[in-house]
Amino acid sequence: MAGSELSKLAALVRRFDTRIDQAFDPLRGNAVADAVFYNASKAAEFSACWHVLSVAGAVFVPHLRPHAKRMTIALGVESVLVNVMIKPIFKRERPDLIEGAPHLRRPKTASFPSGHASSASMAAVLLTDAVPIAKPVWWSVAGIVATSRIHARMHHGSDVAAGLLTGSALGWIARRLVPLR
Repeated sequence: MAGSELSKLAALVRRFDTRIDQAFDPLRGNAVADAVFYNASKAAEFSACWHVLSVAGAVFVPHLRPHAKRMTIALGVESVLVNVMIKPIFKRERPDLIEGAPHLRRPKTASFPSGHASSASMAAVLLTDAVPIAKPVWWSVAGIVATSRIHARMHHGSDVAAGLLTGSALGWIARRLVPLR
């Protein structure tokens, strides 16, 4: 891409991020919204909620054990790809924190793409493969986790969008590489 095209793209991304951030402003400080989003963000630290869901399924439904193994391995690979290989390429700064907001761990990695969103969408793809009837639940939880990062100002909207796309692609690849159906 030429310099002027990159400048136009950067301006478009900034406008998108500003609009998304402004859309969350009315929710910030709302007790219910803060509780939902901050707790979802905390629960998804290090993909913990996805591991818990996967392992719980394997414990209570033995035929889901291969799915749990695939999920654990896939989440590890996703974390390395996103946090160690992709984020350093972009070196994007995170949004400014909101003064007085509940405390969340502030990652040292770059902002783009969102690792929470990436692991959430990959988990939703793999959990849907394991328990297809719960697809709306998996994607709803993934959406809450992903958007929690915008609400908490840990990520820009475009970081989350890129994370959702990245995780969905990685989930699809994991399903193709390790088919369990």
